[in-house]
Amino acid sequence: MPRKPLPFPTQFADVDEYIDSALSFITSSQLFQRLCGGVHILEFLTRDPDLHATLLPSDWRLFFKCHDVSDILDLLLRDSVTSLEESVAYVEPECEKSERYNTPRPRPPASLLEYIRHVRRHSLDRTVHLSEDPSSRSPEAVLTRHVAIGMKPKKIHEVSNLVRYVDRLSLELLSNHSCQINQFVDFGSGQNYLGRALASPPHDKKVIALESKPLNIDGARSMDVTAKLSKKEVVIRNKKQYRGECNGERRTPGTERTSDDLPSLTPTPSNHAPAKSEETSQAQEGNIQYVETIIRDGDLSSILSRLNQPSTAKTPNLMVISLHSCGNLLHHGLRSLILNPSVRAVALVGCCYNLLTERLPLMPPSALSSHPSTLRSAHPRLQKTSSACDPHGFPMSERFATYDHANGPGIRFNITARMMAVQAPGNWTEKDYESFFTRHFYRALFQKILVDKGVVDAKVGDPEDIMGKRDHEGIRTTHPIILGSLRKRAYVSFAAYVRAAIEKLKANPVYAVAVTDGMDGLTDDEILEYEEDYGHKKKELSIIWSLMAFSAGVVESMIVADRWQWLREQKEVRECWVENIFDYSISPRNLVVVGIKR
Repeated sequence: MPRKPLPFPTQFADVDEYIDSALSFITSSQLFQRLCGGVHILEFLTRDPDLHATLLPSDWRLFFKCHDVSDILDLLLRDSVTSLEESVAYVEPECEKSERYNTPRPRPPASLLEYIRHVRRHSLDRTVHLSEDPSSRSPEAVLTRHVAIGMKPKKIHEVSNLVRYVDRLSLELLSNHSCQINQFVDFGSGQNYLGRALASPPHDKKVIALESKPLNIDGARSMDVTAKLSKKEVVIRNKKQYRGECNGERRTPGTERTSDDLPSLTPTPSNHAPAKSEETSQAQEGNIQYVETIIRDGDLSSILSRLNQPSTAKTPNLMVISLHSCGNLLHHGLRSLILNPSVRAVALVGCCYNLLTERLPLMPPSALSSHPSTLRSAHPRLQKTSSACDPHGFPMSERFATYDHANGPGIRFNITARMMAVQAPGNWTEKDYESFFTRHFYRALFQKILVDKGVVDAKVGDPEDIMGKRDHEGIRTTHPIILGSLRKRAYVSFAAYVRAAIEKLKANPVYAVAVTDGMDGLTDDEILEYEEDYGHKKKELSIIWSLMAFSAGVVESMIVADRWQWLREQKEVRECWVENIFDYSISPRNLVVVGIKR
């Protein structure tokens, strides 16, 4: 177990002081609440004044005007706030020359530095600091070539580190608590990269791989053959008859399949095969069992009862593991520790916070419209996701669910805040951010055209609209425009983007009539005029997006802290902690949540 149960910054004496301070900050800072879910980039140009002018203090806007986006990102993420605070006092900048803000330009506004300090001190440390055990500092496990089949360098880094971590964790359970883990259950195994590495030498672990997509299971079993965990069965059959039977087979949707239901890849033992050691024999007779199932909660009883267990098998001691569990899947994995007597430990790495559901009820529309931290329309998807009231959703812990504050009780992060939490601004390269800043600007400017042409209302989906109190006279559709992604060639210019977007929307029956009526007369000269009139707003949009991504680091930290807090609240849990196991520059979702049962 690491020295600290959460990798909180060193400014705090203990974990409770950190959590109390973080919860106070996120519920009291209006700017944080607006940047984390209170604004949406689509409305950047459709408000008057626009979001940049509405959201940021005037001295911040003057300062940002003088500096490149790259310098602003360095200020948010890397530069020393203390050294800037100790420099000369702030004066209103003059922007004729764009010099670096700290040499010799005066320091940024004090309120900006204070905000940066708050966000940094309430974001979890993302540096790898594994426990004091010297073995934990050894180089990451090297995957053999046949085990690493299909993996990119990022996946190799993740799998090799997590395999080493859970292997070491299982040894610590044996030595410290006399608990021998004899099977690992992989939640959402996908192509089973993690399970295959665990099942292969030198680890030779027994793995139960749970996956919802049969195509992934079939692909994983094929790679098991390549990894020499099983041999492809040689079958002589009438191909024409076999294909006909396969084409006519229909499996009932929603049913589960175990390894027994799938075509066997286990070799038939040969009487002439040379004798093999027990370990090798076990590996080649199948260390992996696949189960096709949709995981809806943490109760594994129905799944475990269907598995093939030898009559002489010991009482199973399971460790539930997962590499990048999406959304609620990690919550189900944590709850499996409590709901299943045979689950003795969990070690789970989460991702895709946007796929989390929300546990707490949405504030009523009347409160939402007057909420001081909201500068956005109440989009129907926002309303739907925020009113799910899913007991499996965020927050898990009672501490977070009942935290009392001015807008409370309870901690809420809407889907926009959670989507921003999967950003990794510390890893952005100039090529990266120039590309997606351009995409966001094109989409925001296209939204401005849609509003100006009367295709959509600037406030479609606001609380009065949902309650049926708005007058939409002259507006061609009240459906929010959901455009989605476009082909790469659509981003070569704004004109190309607009034409590609219109073509895509016309193909959608929901929008076709409204878009055709409103946009058919749009000329290339008009498109160019929009780009020239609003081109200077791209930098302002880029600054807002950077601030949103920077601030959302606290959102991710609070989601992870809530998961740890939930484990802490369970009487069945002996120990629980969170630590970094991947290099953030390679894999930014690098926090593993660990729980050990009493």
